[in-house]
Amino acid sequence: MSHKKPIEHYLKPAGGWDALRSSWQALRDQQVVMKGASTLLRANQPRGFDCPGCAWPDRNPHSTFEFCENGVKAVANETTSKRVTRAFFEQHTVAWLDQQDDHFLEAQGRLTEPMLYDAASDRYRPIAWNEAFASIARALNTLGSPDEAIFYTSGRTSNEAAFLYQLFVREFGTNNLPDCSNMCHEASGVALTEQLGSGKGSVTLEDFELAQAIFIFGQNPGTNHPRMLGELRSAAKRGCRIVAFNPLRERGLERFANPQSPADMLGGGSTQLASEYYQPRIGGDLAVATALCKVVIESGAVDREFVDAHTHGYEDFAATVRATQWDALERESGLSRADLEQAARTYLDSTATIVCWGMGITQHARSVATIQMLGNLLLLRGNIGRPGAGPCPVRGHSNVQGDRTMGIYEQPSAIFLDRLGAEFDFAPPRAHGFDTVAAIQAMHDGRAKVFFAMGGNFAAATPDTALTHEALRRCELTVHVSTKLNRSHLVHGRDALILPCLGRTEIDLQADGPQAVTVEDSMSMVHLSSGMNPPASEHLMSEPAIIAHLAAATLPGSRTPWLELVRDYDRIRDRIARVIEGFADFNVRVRTDGGFHLHHPGRSRMFPTASGKAGFFAHALDSHRAQDDVLQLMTVRSHDQYNTTVYGLDDRYRGVHGLRRVCFISTADLARLGLRDGEHVDITSVWHDGERTVRDFRLVEYDIPSGCLASYFPETNALVPLDHHAERARTPASKSIPVRLRRSTPA
Repeated sequence: MSHKKPIEHYLKPAGGWDALRSSWQALRDQQVVMKGASTLLRANQPRGFDCPGCAWPDRNPHSTFEFCENGVKAVANETTSKRVTRAFFEQHTVAWLDQQDDHFLEAQGRLTEPMLYDAASDRYRPIAWNEAFASIARALNTLGSPDEAIFYTSGRTSNEAAFLYQLFVREFGTNNLPDCSNMCHEASGVALTEQLGSGKGSVTLEDFELAQAIFIFGQNPGTNHPRMLGELRSAAKRGCRIVAFNPLRERGLERFANPQSPADMLGGGSTQLASEYYQPRIGGDLAVATALCKVVIESGAVDREFVDAHTHGYEDFAATVRATQWDALERESGLSRADLEQAARTYLDSTATIVCWGMGITQHARSVATIQMLGNLLLLRGNIGRPGAGPCPVRGHSNVQGDRTMGIYEQPSAIFLDRLGAEFDFAPPRAHGFDTVAAIQAMHDGRAKVFFAMGGNFAAATPDTALTHEALRRCELTVHVSTKLNRSHLVHGRDALILPCLGRTEIDLQADGPQAVTVEDSMSMVHLSSGMNPPASEHLMSEPAIIAHLAAATLPGSRTPWLELVRDYDRIRDRIARVIEGFADFNVRVRTDGGFHLHHPGRSRMFPTASGKAGFFAHALDSHRAQDDVLQLMTVRSHDQYNTTVYGLDDRYRGVHGLRRVCFISTADLARLGLRDGEHVDITSVWHDGERTVRDFRLVEYDIPSGCLASYFPETNALVPLDHHAERARTPASKSIPVRLRRSTPA
C-alpha cells in the first residue's frame, strides 16, 4: 500500500531515481525481476526485440540500455509470470468480469489458449485452433457481402502481420480496414499528404543533433515517449532552444534527470528542457501557429528563394494571415501578443527548426487546419529539406506508422491495389471501406455483422462508449487477437472468440526455424525484432500464423500460398518488396545494424503533390464564444498507462496516487464556480443528441488555463459523441469536449 497522499505535488525532475524505482516495482509486481531484467538487455538491440512501449526511434543499437520506464512497464507486463487459464474463465462469468476496472483486467496476466464464448454459462471455454478458424470462416463466408465484416488493426502489429492481414481482407473482398491511426494521427496523414505529398514526418534523430530550435505542440514526452527526453536533454545542453506549447504544466517538459547519466544520478543534477513554456487554452493551437506565421511574414523574414522555388499558394495565404487581427489571435489562443511575439522571435533566430506534435494537436475538430498551419510555419523559413529541420509528428503505438505503410488503410490508392493484385493474381476491391467512426456506426446500424480485431482494445479506445458498446453487442461475431485480457473481450457479439498470440519478446518458432518480424518507427526507420523468451503458453500462435491459417480456412480457392509464406517470414518480406515502394532488397537491407531508412521526398525538397510543390493553406480561426459555466475538457494519459493499458493507479508527475477518476481544474475556475479542491463532481457534455455524463470525479487543483479541464481516458471517452471528430480526418476530437461540472450526489 502506498504511503503517499492521494494528491501530492511533484517537485522533482522527470526521470531520475523515481523512474528507476518505478521500473523496479513494475518488474516486482509482475514477478519477473530476473527474467524481466535480462529481457530488457535485448530491447532495441540488433538481434533483440523492438520495444512495444512506443514508436520513438533507437539512438544506439549497440547500447546496453536502450529502454525507458515506459519500456520496462511494457516488457514487464508482457513477460509477467501471471496467467489467465481456462480455470480463470471457469471461475468468473463475463458479466462479473465486466464490472471490474481496466487495471484489474490487465493485472490478471497472459492469455494461454483460444477461448469461445458460451452464452448459456456466460463464460469463455476452450476451443481448438482449427475449430476456431473454421468457426470464423463459416461466419465470414455466410455474410451477404464481404463489406459486412470489419477488420481492425492495432499499431503493435508487425509489418509482416499487417501485410498478410490486409492481403487476406482484400482477397476476401473488402477495404474495411479501420485502425488505430483513425483515432490518433489520421489528421497528420491527411494534412501532410495534401501539403507535402507524404503523411510522415521528415526528420531523423540526426536532425535533433543539428536543430537550433525545437517547438513542441500538444505532446507530453515525459509520460508518452520518455526516450525523447534524452534527445531534448542533449539538445538543451548544447544550447538548442526548446519551446513548449501545452495547456497543462507537464513536468516532463520542464526538467529531466537522465537515469542513464551517472552525473545526473549521483550528482543530483538535472537539465532544464523548455526554455519557453506557453499554456494556450485548449483548442488554441491554430491561433498560436497563425500568430507565429503572422510575425514571420510581417517582419519580412520569409525565405522567398525557397518559397518561390518549392511552394505554391503563398500570396493568398500571406494576405489571409496579414488580415487576421491580433485581438482575435490573443482571444483564440489564450496567450498575450507579447508571448506570441516572443515565441516567434525564437523561431526567427533559428536557422534550423523542428516542429513536433502529438495527440494534443490531432484530436481536435480543427486538427488538419492546425497541422497545416504548422506546416506553413516551416515552409515560410525553408525548414523542410534542411539538416536539423522539419515536421515531426510523434506516433505512439510502436508500429502504427508501419501498418499504414503495409496497406492497412480503408482508402488505398489505385497504384497500391494494382501492384497488390498483380503480385497475388486477384482483383482487389476498389470501393473505400469503413474507418473507425464509420465502422462503429455500421455495426450499430446492422450493416456490419462480424468484427475482427488484430490486437488493441477497441471497446475502451473508441469514443461514445455507450453507443460503441451497443454496436459491438449487435454483431453476430466478435474476434480479438490478444496477449492479455481486456475490456473488448467482455463487450462481445452474439458469438465471440479470443485468439491468444505471441508477444514481441517471445520466440516465434515456425516450420523453417525461429523468425523475426520488422517494424517502422516514427522517423521511418525499419528494423528487425526477434524475441528470445519461451512463449507464455504452448498454445500461442504468432500473428502472421493466425492470419495465414484463417485465410487458408476462409479462402480455399486463393492462389496465395498462405501456409508456405509463414514457414519463413523472409518469404513475406520478398512479397512486400515487390509490392511496396521503398522496400527493394528488403531482406538484405533490414539485416544491417539499425535497419534502413525509408526516404522522405521532402528531405530532398521534392514534394509529390498534384502540383509538384509544397502548398500553403490558409485557415480561418475558430470563434470562441463559451458560456460561463461551459469548460473545455481534454482527455490525457496517466503516467501508469499506455493508451488503454492501465499499469497502475498512479500519475507520478501530476502528483496523483491511487486514483483515476480525477479532473484537473484551475484555481480560478474553482473560485468562479464555487467549487473546492478535493470535491467530487459529475462531468456532463451537452450535444445536439443529448447529454453524456460520467460520475464521481475528484477535482484536483492544477496549473491549467482558466476554462480548461483535463481527465484520463478511457474513463471520459463516454463524453465524446461519435460525430465529434476532426474535419476531413475523422479523428475523435477527444482533446476538446465542452462540459459542465455538477457536484456529485451520494449514491
